[in-house]
Amino acid sequence: MTLFDAVTATPALLVDRDVLDRNIERMAESARTRGVTLRPHAKTHKSPDIARLQIAAGAAGLTVATVSEAEVFADHGFGDLFVAYPLWVDAARGARLAALAERTRVTVGVDSVEGARALATHAGTAIEVLVEVDSGHHRTGVAPGHAGAVAAAATAAGLTVAGVFTFPGHSYGPGRPGAAAAEESAALRTAADSLRGAGIEPGIVSGGSTPTAYLDTAATELRPGVYVFGDAQQLELGTVTEEEVALTVLATVVSARDGVVVLDAGSKSLGADRAPWATGYGLILGVPDARITALSEHHATVAWPAGPDVPRPDLGARLRVIPNHVCNAVSLADELIVTRGREVVDRWPVSARGCTV
Repeated sequence: MTLFDAVTATPALLVDRDVLDRNIERMAESARTRGVTLRPHAKTHKSPDIARLQIAAGAAGLTVATVSEAEVFADHGFGDLFVAYPLWVDAARGARLAALAERTRVTVGVDSVEGARALATHAGTAIEVLVEVDSGHHRTGVAPGHAGAVAAAATAAGLTVAGVFTFPGHSYGPGRPGAAAAEESAALRTAADSLRGAGIEPGIVSGGSTPTAYLDTAATELRPGVYVFGDAQQLELGTVTEEEVALTVLATVVSARDGVVVLDAGSKSLGADRAPWATGYGLILGVPDARITALSEHHATVAWPAGPDVPRPDLGARLRVIPNHVCNAVSLADELIVTRGREVVDRWPVSARGCTV
C-alpha cells in the first residue's frame, strides 16, 4: 500500500521513521562525545513511542512541560522526569506531585523563595529541585547571582537542590544561537558558583535548546526538543536541512488559481506561530520557494513560485507541509502516522496531547 493510499484523510501528521532515527542518534552521539547528559524535552513529540527511542539511544530521562505531561509519561513507565518550569504549587497540584514522586523520580524547577516553600508545603520533600536562572530569554528564572539564595531557601524548606538550569530561548532568531549559547554558559557558571557560595554543590547544570544543542556550553545536561522532528523555524535558522525534517503535515490542494494554492490544513492542524523574522506560516517539502502566506482555521494559502521547474499542483494533489513550530502541530493531532519511504509502517498516539495543567 502506498503512502497516499494508506492515508485516506487529510490533514495528517506524517513521521519519516528513517529521518527520525537519524536525528535521535545524531543528538545522542553528540552528547556522548562531549560527555554531557541528554534529557530531551518530550513536549515536542508528546509520544511515549518516541521517548522510548530516545531513552534507548542513551537519554538519561525526559524533560516535560507540565505535571499532567509527567503523569502521562510516568503511566508509560518512564522513571526520571524533570518539569522544567517554576510551578506555583497549591494543595491540589502538590498532591499530584507527591503521588508522582511515589512511582518515579520527579524534579521540578523553582525560581523564587516563595515557590520553593509552597512546593515543600504542598508536595512534601521527596521531590528534588533545580533553580532556574535567566540567561537572556527574560521569561522565568532568577538572576544567576541570586540562585544561591533561592537554593538556600529550598534547602531550609527541606527540599533537595540538585543544581541549576536555564533555557536559552533567545537563541530562536537569525544569527542568535552563538551569542545565546555564550550567555547561557556565563549564566550557568555564575549560578553554579552562587550555589557553592551557599554551601550547595550543583550536581546538575542544565541548559540547551535545539538551535544551541551542538554548540559549546557550560551545561552538564542538555534539554533540546525540536531536534527530533525539525520544523520550518529551524530550517530558516539553518539549524537543520530539509533532509533532517522528520515530521510533515500531509494536506490536499482544494483550490488553485494563478500563483496561489490553497490546502486543507490551517491553524487547527499546523498551529499559528510565526516569528517576526519568519518568511511565512510554513514551508512546502521539496518546493523551497513556496510560502504559506495566510492561515485560516482549516486552510492554508500558499504563494506558489512561477516557472516550469515547479508546476502548480492540480486540485486533489497532496503536498507535505513543514509547520513553523512543530510542537504546536503535534499538540493538535491525535496520532502520528509513521512512514518508511512511501509505506505506512505504524501509527503512534499523541498520548500527552492536551496535558496543559
